[in-house]
Amino acid sequence: MTFFLTGATGFLGSHIAHILLDAGHEVRAIRRSSSKMDLIGAAADRIDWIEGDVLDPDSLESGMKDAEGVIHAAAFLGFEGKKSEEQLMSVNVDGTANVVDAAIRAGIKRMVHVSSIAALSRSEVDAGCRDESAEWEDSSMNTGYAISKHRAEMEVHRGIAMGLDAVIVNPSLIMGVGRPSENTMQIADRLVKGGIPFVPKGGTNVVDVRDVAAGCLRAFENGRTSERYILAGHNLMWEEILATMGSDLDVTPPTRTLPTWLMMGSAALFELGTFIVRRRSVITRETIRLSMSISCYDNTRSVKVLGCTYRPFSETSKWIAEGYRALEG
Repeated sequence: MTFFLTGATGFLGSHIAHILLDAGHEVRAIRRSSSKMDLIGAAADRIDWIEGDVLDPDSLESGMKDAEGVIHAAAFLGFEGKKSEEQLMSVNVDGTANVVDAAIRAGIKRMVHVSSIAALSRSEVDAGCRDESAEWEDSSMNTGYAISKHRAEMEVHRGIAMGLDAVIVNPSLIMGVGRPSENTMQIADRLVKGGIPFVPKGGTNVVDVRDVAAGCLRAFENGRTSERYILAGHNLMWEEILATMGSDLDVTPPTRTLPTWLMMGSAALFELGTFIVRRRSVITRETIRLSMSISCYDNTRSVKVLGCTYRPFSETSKWIAEGYRALEG
């Protein structure tokens, strides 16, 4: 069948494109004229490209013509505090609304919306391990990204109320080989170059990008209309994540911790310095606050209903190390 895919040139989207092509489906994807094609590789010639983006309704309508399925993976991450809020709401919320409206007009058979565990919200107190039944609650722990993904889900539910058959997936922290200095590769690079002097006290759930891509197709095939599915691999402390990656990268990972107030103060200085030189800060008070908290997520529904499987983080870490060495030459 023919799938229309958003975000195809990105970290997750490129893997989704490969999963769809390998399964024998035809892929039509939207991209901007300036989009990098490196992650798609040779598969780019097997994709029917439409120039545009999620803020261009005409390009969405053109891309969905005669398509049967839609996977909406385009998103803006925007971990830059208030500076990113306008773009977060524009791309993640308005863009999703445009995708939903275009899918309804095109009579799409089914749509899979790629959300995030962030859309489940974070609590200021220990809420235990969250599953799909978690309800949104206002909290100081919710980032601008989290708010935008929550509102994007509301747009999907609006579409469902109008007759759209849609399923939502909520990946945890996606890890894998990508572009240099982006996503997981940024963590690997900073580990190798000593850019992570202290280990955060918190923990999170990590998942291999290949498992998330496979989960998106499984959600299309097996998911129940209007349900969400957490695509999450393993709940790990940051100390374990960095130790595993450090071992595979043949470097000594950080072992020292700092008090939260000192970590937050350091992040504020980083933000000020990068604002002055007009560069993006890789360390912000927002990212520090998240890394100091412990978040746990339950993947039972995706395993039982969708048939998802999740490879061990040790396997993902080895793949990241191999990819990093290849990129560094």
